[in-house]
Formats: sequence, C-alpha cells, structure tokens
Amino acid sequence: MLRTKPARRTRIGMIVPSSNTCLEPMSYRILGDRDDVTIHSTRIPVTRIALDSGSDQQFDVEGMRRAAELLATADVDVIAWNGTSGSWLGPEHDREIVAEITAATGVPATTSTLAYLDAFREFGTRSIGLVTPYTADVNLEVAVRFAAEGIRVAGHRALGLSDNESFGRVAPAELVPGSLELAAEHPDALVYLCTNLYGAPVVARVEEETGVAALDSVAVTLWRCLQLAGAPLLDPRWGKLLA
Repeated sequence: MLRTKPARRTRIGMIVPSSNTCLEPMSYRILGDRDDVTIHSTRIPVTRIALDSGSDQQFDVEGMRRAAELLATADVDVIAWNGTSGSWLGPEHDREIVAEITAATGVPATTSTLAYLDAFREFGTRSIGLVTPYTADVNLEVAVRFAAEGIRVAGHRALGLSDNESFGRVAPAELVPGSLELAAEHPDALVYLCTNLYGAPVVARVEEETGVAALDSVAVTLWRCLQLAGAPLLDPRWGKLLA
C-alpha cells in the first residue's frame, strides 16, 4: 500500500533584532496549534532605537543581505526583516532591503513596515492612531514618513523608551488606556508599532471595546509572510482585518 507523502510545511524566514524577545514567541502564539507553518530566525545586532547615525547603522542593507543568505540555506518560502525601522528611516530603505534580499536569494521578501503599508492599501486605511514604546521624536518622524505614503497619524502615544530590550518588558495591559484614548479620535485603525512590543494580546479587547481595527506589528508581518507564501491567514482574534 502506497503511503501519502505529507505536504511540505510553509517555512517563514525572519531576520530578528538581536535584543528582541517578543516576536518569536508571539509569532508561534499567533499560529497556535497550526502545523502547516514553521518559523526560522537569524539575528542582527540591534540594541537601541533613536534618531541618530549610530542607531541607523544597525539597519544597513548589507547586514540584511548576509542574514537573508543564511536563511535561504534553510529553503524558506519567504524572508522578512521583522523590524519597524523603515517606519522612521523611510519605506524606500526597506524597499532597498527587499530588492537586495530577493536578488541575492531568489526568495520573496518583505519587512514589517512594508507589511503595514500593504495592509493599509488592502484595507483602505487612511488614518491611524499610533502606539509605540519609542521616544516622541521617533513617533513624529514616523508620522512624517507615513504621511508621504498617504497615511495620516491622527494621534500617537510614545512610552519614551530607547533600549530595545526594554520594549519587550512592557505589559500588554499598559497599552490599553492610550489605545482607548486614540480610538476616541476615530482613526481607521490603531497601530502597535514595534515587533518587540506585546500589542497582539490586547488587539481583540481593544477592537471589541472601541470598534476600531487594531494592527500589531508581529501579527501584520506574519500576515504578509503568509500571503506571500500562499498559506492560510490568521485567526480574527489577532486582528479582524488579518483573518
């Protein structure tokens, strides 16, 4: 009797900031009991978020390409720079990263920032309430970059942190009050911008209480990777727009 060969799982390659402690466990939590997708990570040095050359150098294209080449040896179906640096450095920086990765590996690629922009286009999002762990000046630069892409930041909340490892220590419940305040301004969506911030656990609560769609960086990046790989999308509890 012939045995049916099991279908190959979708393999997602993720380039992870070295000090990030959230995105890998949160990605698997979002996938839940799914056994059709596996995640494979490599890390690049990222420890601090600020608007200066020292911080910017952490996100150089050459380092992304080298990390992607390592992931490609695992025969992954898609590669994501799972960080939001393009939201303040500018989406063109991330488009350059994606072009370099695909040219070097032949693998489709995305980034967290580009995943957000894809989601905004797909869902008709024109205004957002922005929640980040960053300092206020970083948020204001994000607003400028998003405005150039046709996305208005209607309001924002910044926790005032710059040490990347510390972002992962913020309790999800700390994000709720600011989220409710921003939702009262009636943006098209609330955005938890940072892949080391536990926004995903409060998405369902915030959506239920406010009626405003909520988009978490870890969930949005995973959503776009699944799209690019042609795999089923997410459970609506991680964002009603991402199902």
